[in-house]
Amino acid sequence: MIVMGGIIGSGIFVNPYVVARQVHTSALILSAWMLGGLTALAGAFIYAELAVLRPNLGGQYAYLKDAFHPAVAFLYGWALLLVMQTGGMAAVAVTFARYAREIGHIGLPDGVVAALALIVLSAINCLGVRYGSAVQNFLMVLKIGAIVVLVVVGWRAPYAAAQIAAGETLSKSSLIRFGAAVVPVLFAYGGWQTASFMTGEMRNPKRDLARALLFGVISVTVIYLSVNIVCLHTLGPLGLAATTTPAFSVMQKAIGDKGALFMAVAIAVSTLGFLSQGMLTAPRVFFAMARDGLFFSALTWLPKSTRVPVAAIALQGVLASVVALWGGYEQILNYVVSVDFIFFGLAGATLFVFRRKMTPSKDHRTPGHPFTTIFFVAACWLVVLTTFYSSPQNSFTGLGILLLGIPVYFYWSRKKRNA
Repeated sequence: MIVMGGIIGSGIFVNPYVVARQVHTSALILSAWMLGGLTALAGAFIYAELAVLRPNLGGQYAYLKDAFHPAVAFLYGWALLLVMQTGGMAAVAVTFARYAREIGHIGLPDGVVAALALIVLSAINCLGVRYGSAVQNFLMVLKIGAIVVLVVVGWRAPYAAAQIAAGETLSKSSLIRFGAAVVPVLFAYGGWQTASFMTGEMRNPKRDLARALLFGVISVTVIYLSVNIVCLHTLGPLGLAATTTPAFSVMQKAIGDKGALFMAVAIAVSTLGFLSQGMLTAPRVFFAMARDGLFFSALTWLPKSTRVPVAAIALQGVLASVVALWGGYEQILNYVVSVDFIFFGLAGATLFVFRRKMTPSKDHRTPGHPFTTIFFVAACWLVVLTTFYSSPQNSFTGLGILLLGIPVYFYWSRKKRNA
């Protein structure tokens, strides 16, 4: 549930139209989503082996620290705290707020409702892992149920045979368009890696994380393909490209206005589940940074009654709430992509380092290594190049925020040596 919750947000309800605007046949649209699933699966195999080789608290943070240098790991945690996690959570929280206000006719501003949701989820996760995971499981069950309803009801809608586009010929331009279509798909599949942050609190991370990553990514791939098949069945490639709200359009066509209300509730639940997963996982990275002496020592506080990093959870919740109230989250989201996939690629590359330094584990080995690992790393950095090309100003701003962490790292490392 944690793996799937980290991947499935509100994107699957709206993203299919972005792909359909780049490629215009059902085969190419589904191929793009299948390729995204295979890329995520390749990453899941890599992270499963890393979890066996380095079952450390902090997951990706620990892999980068042990394979390269503590500075690389610190920069990852720095970017996670200031850009990737808080900015992303603020945006998702405001998305939740907009739908919640429409459903419940709430008179409060979006930012206030978003901040309240973040504070409540932070408080729940401060009570302990069992409470946080119970809420996460409950929301994931509702989210999966909503997607199942979308697929079943949408499949019973009239077939959009008249809207199917003619086949595209293979050319340089069609390959470029297909590559552009895969980029938002890879974004939609991101998030499974956050489950690695929980390894220090798993009974048997060598077994459980590997299974969770593989089963979780495979399940999400099946879900994503099912949603896209239903969208193509109901709307056709041209109809899918013509709408910016494909899930609403499918439900509207299938059962009328009741479908729109259902999807509003489904998206609200989906965003809430994504926020719950972020509260449960990412603060473990900030705790690991503080434990290493590279961040405020207060973040290492673990109450005896709960044994969870309460201060780290609270810090993340407060920062995300501030961004949600401030309202500058849209621009921050543009910075997230390029920075996030830089570290994705670096984390995949750590497997080469650990394979050279350590004896490969018998519990799990990445199939097809080194070719599958090279494929995953190349796909991640292709996304980085694409974002810098398509949005240079925002991408360089995100890179600037990342580089600001370098002097901060030297400050904390010098303070640690003096201590």
